[in-house]
Amino acid sequence: MRAVREETPLDGGIEHGAALVAFTDAVMRGDEDAAASERSRLLSLVGAGGFIDVAATIAAFNVVDRIANATGIPLDPMLAEMGRDLRQDLALDRFPSAANTP
Repeated sequence: MRAVREETPLDGGIEHGAALVAFTDAVMRGDEDAAASERSRLLSLVGAGGFIDVAATIAAFNVVDRIANATGIPLDPMLAEMGRDLRQDLALDRFPSAANTP
């Protein structure tokens, strides 16, 4: 969880984890300059095939969230309560889509 919460990207215990987090953060922020820089770094670490996997994973998670938000899928009260501590631990309220979650 620290890899998600920290300002300085951590590795999450996986190979090239810090680079993966840094690239994902840049993409999700819409920071084109940072994304270009992190893309180059990540390509040198994981190669073209690995980079395609990374980009596809980011896109998949991004689209699933957007579809859920666009269709208005509600988070029922029981699940909202069960996930409250996890949402706080991950500081998910800092993301714009948190406005759609009770």
